[in-house]
Amino acid sequence: MVTVVLADDHAIVRQGLRTLLESNPLFEVVGEAADGREALALVKRRKPAVLIADLMMPGVNGLQLTSRVSRLNLRTRVIVLSMYRDDAYVLEAFRNGAAGYVAKESSGAELFQAIKETVAGHRYLSPAISDTSQNSYAFQGSPLRWTGSPDRFATLTARERLELRLVVEGASSRDIAERLKVGLRTVAARRVLLMRKLGLKGRGALMRYALDRGITRGHASSPSRRLRGLAAAEIT
Repeated sequence: MVTVVLADDHAIVRQGLRTLLESNPLFEVVGEAADGREALALVKRRKPAVLIADLMMPGVNGLQLTSRVSRLNLRTRVIVLSMYRDDAYVLEAFRNGAAGYVAKESSGAELFQAIKETVAGHRYLSPAISDTSQNSYAFQGSPLRWTGSPDRFATLTARERLELRLVVEGASSRDIAERLKVGLRTVAARRVLLMRKLGLKGRGALMRYALDRGITRGHASSPSRRLRGLAAAEIT
């Protein structure tokens, strides 16, 4: 029996994952958490074979959680479950100690396979991600090696990545300033620096870049609760 803890800030997602996993007699869900801190406490207490964690959660995000679980040396294998496909997130997840990275649109059968592979001591990356990746991942040996060309996105700080997502999801400069507790001039200056680091000119180029990398789902709207949670986690 493979014991599993689920970590996602959406109750309906956790409910769906529990139902899916418990339909297979090989898996037992021994706990659920709505944020990273709660998940870390659950892992320490229950010592599951696998932790399935969302990438973006309030408090402690999936990358931070993965790193902290890895340092516990409990043999708990972490699988990051995320809608984000861009290479920088995937690489960072593995660098932080993840054993698997699964796209949220994957089938139940693929999630089962990911769990089996990671429990057996292997790394797992969704074919949906590896087939479309602009870079290649070497899964032989440790640590994980980046074999593609240098990626400008990987040079961005956590704050800059947050600002990028806020911009492309429709946040105004005033909204960003309020969320990050900085002035409007600071927001404007940081945006210029962000564009320069990415080698982009104009908001249109920034939007196309974000869409190509899967940073946004392709619609402009006010920032979601998920983004607000990330803001609290990454900049405080």
